[in-house]
Amino acid sequence: MGRGPRNAQGGRPRMSSGDGDNRRPLTKLAQAGRRAEWTGMPGQPGGIVNPPVWRASTILYEDVAHLRAALGNTHERLFYGRKGTPTAWSLADALTSLEPAATGTALFPSGVAAIACALMGVLRPGDQLLMVDAAYDPTRAFCEKVLRPFGVETIYYDPLIGAGIADLCTENTRAIFMESPGSLTFEVQDVPAIVAAAKARGIVTLIDNTWATPLYFQPLRLGVDISILACTKYIVGHSDVMIGSVTANAATWEKIRASAQLFGQMTSPDDAWLASRGLRTLGVRLAQHQAGALAVAQWLARQPDVAKVLHPALPDCPGHALWARDFTGSSGLFSFVMRGGTGAQADAARAALIDGLAHFGIGYSWGGFESLALPVDPHRYRSATRWQVDGLAVRLNIGLEDPADLIADLDAGLARWRAVMA
Repeated sequence: MGRGPRNAQGGRPRMSSGDGDNRRPLTKLAQAGRRAEWTGMPGQPGGIVNPPVWRASTILYEDVAHLRAALGNTHERLFYGRKGTPTAWSLADALTSLEPAATGTALFPSGVAAIACALMGVLRPGDQLLMVDAAYDPTRAFCEKVLRPFGVETIYYDPLIGAGIADLCTENTRAIFMESPGSLTFEVQDVPAIVAAAKARGIVTLIDNTWATPLYFQPLRLGVDISILACTKYIVGHSDVMIGSVTANAATWEKIRASAQLFGQMTSPDDAWLASRGLRTLGVRLAQHQAGALAVAQWLARQPDVAKVLHPALPDCPGHALWARDFTGSSGLFSFVMRGGTGAQADAARAALIDGLAHFGIGYSWGGFESLALPVDPHRYRSATRWQVDGLAVRLNIGLEDPADLIADLDAGLARWRAVMA
């Protein structure tokens, strides 16, 4: 069997999404970001598999002439530690390669930092932002506590608005932010319709794509300008690193890169290295998350105590048809709603359900190998739409455990629910 072409240092040829790269996603996960200049030493044959951890603040120059020459282009060149080293460049390069039509990726110390810097990169005082009403709560907080005092008006819109978003656009609308599906209520947005309305008016589009990752949904391929990931979740996959990314197309990349540099945003080499390690197994992990979550979600949908299961791959989830059209898979995060109202007794029953779980931790975040259960109250985070469900919700992150064990655990939890509600 042939081993494929290699370069002088033993690494594979440099390829990116813009130069005819026809590798399939799983191949990219294994190979992307492993350029010879990052895995080998000049003049020496061979190379290592993974780019090492390059820790640096000061970069030393040969002479003043080289110091001055470096000022011309600091992208993917050693300049100063804040501008990155090959460890971060490798991860960014790999993430860029996963998004057709992407020009570059900037890395951040968290997903929230990535969202904030992306918005600051495209908005100015006097602008208007259209923000999906199902947005991650820290995103809403940034809009209200930073953008509003900064002079940017935020208008929240129905996640299922689709092409109707054109009616909300004004001459001051500069950006539309999507999160599809929403991370509490899981509505899937009509991204192509929203993009079409935005492009007709010269409006920048951004999306939080953390739930699906570029493996199961590629928003830039559908015309979105900027795709944001909380890499803390599925990219890392082990609940031990905080990191975010912003991948942008040619029209917006320079704005994103400038915003990141002006705000001094970066990620540590150690965190970038751990995220790169997680990225290599993203394909097999997401497949397991998907299979486990579907098994649990389908079981919950058959339980009489459960009023509704909010999983985009299930037919009765809002926007399911859009998920089937635009996505190639689903991940491990979804919610379900209990029957029995929203009063104090139901709240106590929900707590009993969650507190006694043996295989689910109780904590924020998701995307790690461990399963999590969290009480969620989406009505607290709505302003343009109402959360119209007569029951309390629980959000599950389905990890890599055997789904049969998780189902048995939840079955016992439902029994505790019934005991409190009796």
